[in-house]
Amino acid sequence: MTDELVMEKLDRVLRLLALIAVKGMSQTDQIAILDRVGFTPKEIAEIVGTTSNTVRVGLVSIRKAAAQGKKRRHVADSRKETDA
Repeated sequence: MTDELVMEKLDRVLRLLALIAVKGMSQTDQIAILDRVGFTPKEIAEIVGTTSNTVRVGLVSIRKAAAQGKKRRHVADSRKETDA
């Protein structure tokens, strides 16, 4: 087996493991986790099943929320409380 073929197979296994790891999570959580482990926006898009532009927009929102010291989930929850 050539080095190139080994790397190709390892890449497939890595993507499969990533897909299994984020299964059942929201798209935003999937993007955040895959970004944290080092996938590029293009790779994240392929795994999640969206476009790399959507991933980039999601990353901007995630990073803005982190800079404000909040998690997106908490922001959404607080909106529900104020609407009630």
